Amino acid sequence: MTNSSTAVSPPHTHSEPSRGLSNRHIQLIAIGGAIGTGLFMGSGRTISLAGPAVVFIYVVIGFFLFFMMRAMGELLLSNLRYKTFADFAADLIGPWAGFFVGWSYWFCWIVTAIAELVAITGYVQFWWAAVPLWLPTVLVVLIVFLLNAVSVKNFGEMEFWFALIKIVAILALIVVGAIMALTHFASPDGHTAQLANLWNDGGWFPNGAMGVVAGFQIAVFAFVGIELVGTTAAEARDPRTTLPRAINSVPVRILIFYVGSLLAILVVTPWRSINPEQSPFVAMFALAGLAGAASVVNFVVLTSAMSSSNSGVFSTSRMMFGLSAEGSAPGIFKGLNRVGVPVRALYLTAGILLLTIPVLYAGDSIIEAFTLITSVASLLFVFVWSMILISYIRYRMKFPERHATSEYKMPGGVVMCAVVLAFFVFVAWALSTDPQTATGLVAVAAWLVVLGISWAFVRRTESHRQTFEWFKQEMARPVEHEHPSR
Repeated sequence: MTNSSTAVSPPHTHSEPSRGLSNRHIQLIAIGGAIGTGLFMGSGRTISLAGPAVVFIYVVIGFFLFFMMRAMGELLLSNLRYKTFADFAADLIGPWAGFFVGWSYWFCWIVTAIAELVAITGYVQFWWAAVPLWLPTVLVVLIVFLLNAVSVKNFGEMEFWFALIKIVAILALIVVGAIMALTHFASPDGHTAQLANLWNDGGWFPNGAMGVVAGFQIAVFAFVGIELVGTTAAEARDPRTTLPRAINSVPVRILIFYVGSLLAILVVTPWRSINPEQSPFVAMFALAGLAGAASVVNFVVLTSAMSSSNSGVFSTSRMMFGLSAEGSAPGIFKGLNRVGVPVRALYLTAGILLLTIPVLYAGDSIIEAFTLITSVASLLFVFVWSMILISYIRYRMKFPERHATSEYKMPGGVVMCAVVLAFFVFVAWALSTDPQTATGLVAVAAWLVVLGISWAFVRRTESHRQTFEWFKQEMARPVEHEHPSR
């Protein structure tokens, strides 16, 4: 390196990110990531489209995403210098892949977090209609920024309690549903809670094959964030233990929280009686005679949206740090504060999230546009998941010795990767069958074109070439020590 202004210094200005996340944090982050607001608010519409087949849909999506998670887990543990998806994509596929994955994942969480902030304003006004529109956004951004800037442990604590609230709400729903079914509870409209409600109105697939396809369009969005546990690996105290434990429990959690809650709803209320415009969780608790059912579920969904905003701040700051480390983003964002948090990237995220305020005052048309942007973000998550699988295939080709010695091998290996990628192609086709989500596909294509043009300029810069050379050397350097549990 020279002393000129174009010289590139190592990205980790002070140290690597702090490993402040304990096993307790990682496990609850994994649960929280697997339970999205889509389950609470969007499952009514999914049920109206697919009927009882919604249970099958969630199982299928969860099944394939589990293998994506296992591929991600083996990749991250094959080299503990991988901090983000962009890291192993850049190292295994090429610098362009790190650029595309990193910026796409950053964009996913930025627009998701802004959409959640818009939703939070609506949830707050459910209780206090006179609250200024700008106030909830400012308070949430300020709280999340300050807690994330102090230490990564604070992020873990917030996610721990947010996830716990979601867990309690879903388990309560399952217990209430089981009691109502066992006692053959009769609703005011004359319906009886019974197991036969699952099949006595048109069977398991009352709307046929296209009903199932329509269900996939919405249900896949509910799993956005399931990969979030992967972004915590760099800051987990003992990733070789906590990451496999968190990923391995994903199937059980999907069966309990998704399948269990949906079965409870469908057993108590015939699927045709469920209002697609309302949360079936609200209707279920209201049937049970729970006072203030709407307020209870509103509180749960509010905390779920807070969790998503918190995850967005965490993920975007870490991804921007990683992009800067590879030379794919301005070097100013590669600095860490004294506790190992990429605080400059946090400032950027907080500033962008405040753009929610003009959106709130722009009117309904902007809110509708944000619905489209959120679907775009969800489609980009599918793109990121696909790139994780392609990275795994490249890993098996380039480093067969690492796979041979891996203690956490992906079941099915490359063959299963191909099967899951084929499923993602099916998801893309399913999304193309609906006009609104088809527009999202066009927007995603436009985003990738913009990234391609940007990459054509970035790849030619001397700073990117030098920084990426440093990055490759870092990825090849052996890990000097592990971080045991404390």
